[in-house]
Amino acid sequence: MQCSKCRRDAVIFQRYSGLHLCEHHFNRDFEAKAKRAIREHRWIESGDTVAVALSGGKDSSAVLFFLHRLLGERRDVRLMAITVDEGISGYRDPNQARKIAESMGVPWVTATFADEYRITLDEIVARKGTGLSCSYCGVLRRALMNRIAREHDVTKFAYGFNLDDEAQSVLMNALRGDAERLTRPMREAEGMVPRIKPFMYIPEREVALYAFLHVEGFDLAGCPYAGDALRGDVRGILDDYTYRHPATKYSLVNLGEALRGTERPETKMGFGICERCGERLPERQELEHREVRDATAGTAGARAPKNDVPSGTEFEHRRCEGAKPCGKICRTCQVLDEVRKGG
Repeated sequence: MQCSKCRRDAVIFQRYSGLHLCEHHFNRDFEAKAKRAIREHRWIESGDTVAVALSGGKDSSAVLFFLHRLLGERRDVRLMAITVDEGISGYRDPNQARKIAESMGVPWVTATFADEYRITLDEIVARKGTGLSCSYCGVLRRALMNRIAREHDVTKFAYGFNLDDEAQSVLMNALRGDAERLTRPMREAEGMVPRIKPFMYIPEREVALYAFLHVEGFDLAGCPYAGDALRGDVRGILDDYTYRHPATKYSLVNLGEALRGTERPETKMGFGICERCGERLPERQELEHREVRDATAGTAGARAPKNDVPSGTEFEHRRCEGAKPCGKICRTCQVLDEVRKGG
């Protein structure tokens, strides 16, 4: 089949656009979408240090190559790669990630669950089973990567999340009835390095092709513990529906983008301090309205009453200003307590 834009042989057919694209026009289309995502969200600015969360898989390897091509000649932006070894036997040797980064001349650093937490994901699964393995892993991995990023003055974290990942997240939140996540803007809590997702408008199969065309040595194996996750079920449902309705994933991502601007104005992300590890502690923080109408008294301009918060609840220390420990522990420490209990 010939390319829809020239007479060269096509390497891919985009069902949602109806176009056959050769390698040259595929690369142009792919990189234009990624650049548009960066431009629309103003994700990269002069003076940034961008770290790619490099697992050694196709998505992270592709985003590293793309950002290296995009930023390689810029002197005002620094690029590096960070790899976390969760401790999963037989799954992704960190040396693969190192070789990929070194092949592009990108600085690379690594850390392990075993060194940081004195426990591996294999040990967590042995104690707790696979039911919540993705949740435990996600919390611990992100906390560790965030700490490493701060040590290297990283200002942006680049992830290889693609269109499929984003669409799945929107559908998962809808199925769970999680209005808060659906309407929460893409911003990070105080103390967390902001995340960027250049491939959020690009289907997974196109990210895979881009990786095959430009990167050698990446790993195609999936995590052995991911099969029990809700995301796996949603992926199957969404892929089946998208086969019959090709633009579905784009529609879901567009919906998610629209909903993120509808968060209620009386809430925002604040922070306290974890009394155990000293990390900043994201939490929901109530804001007072500047002007509210007291429905009972009919008084204009009255301040909203501050609701009493029962001791021991999630919001007990919501007004902690971070000057001293707030009597709570962060999610990372909670997860470590949970997984070390066993059983």
